[in-house]
Amino acid sequence: MVRSANALEQLFALAACGLLAVAAGCSLLSSPEHAPAPAPQAGAAPMTPGSTATPPPVPRATPLPPAEPLPPNGAPAPRPELSPVAHALLTQAQSQQAEGDALGAASTLERAVRIEPRNPTLWTELARLRLATGEAPAAESLARKAVALSSGNPHAASEAWRVVADSLKAQRRNAEAREAEARADAAAG
Repeated sequence: MVRSANALEQLFALAACGLLAVAAGCSLLSSPEHAPAPAPQAGAAPMTPGSTATPPPVPRATPLPPAEPLPPNGAPAPRPELSPVAHALLTQAQSQQAEGDALGAASTLERAVRIEPRNPTLWTELARLRLATGEAPAAESLARKAVALSSGNPHAASEAWRVVADSLKAQRRNAEAREAEARADAAAG
């Protein structure tokens, strides 16, 4: 029994030493004297081990802008804005579609939707693309998703309802298309 207790103590001591070594190694790596030397700039004097050059300043993270206040009750929500990334993807998709690359445009719009899945504008644009490629049932489904996401936003709702109406017309469901057009007009005010 003494032998196994002694072995257990040695195991714990070894584990503790290992943890201390790892912790010491981490602190050594993060200390300035053990940091890798910066690459010399063209025309600069070479760094020698005894030199005391000041390191370049560390860039600080920029603070996030304050959240925009919510509109008062009953006020219409503003048109959904796109993030710079989603806007760039939408612009790229429009260019791809203009060049005849509908598959690439769809892929780009789907990527934008993955980035901003709650933005009705992106769903409406994807629905328009599907309608343009002859996929009316898919366009209807995507446009209805945009309608669901555009609650409180009359412009987005109106745009989405118009795509629903166009997709219903393409499916020869004219009575439903007229109803969707009426909803688009009602949403627009």
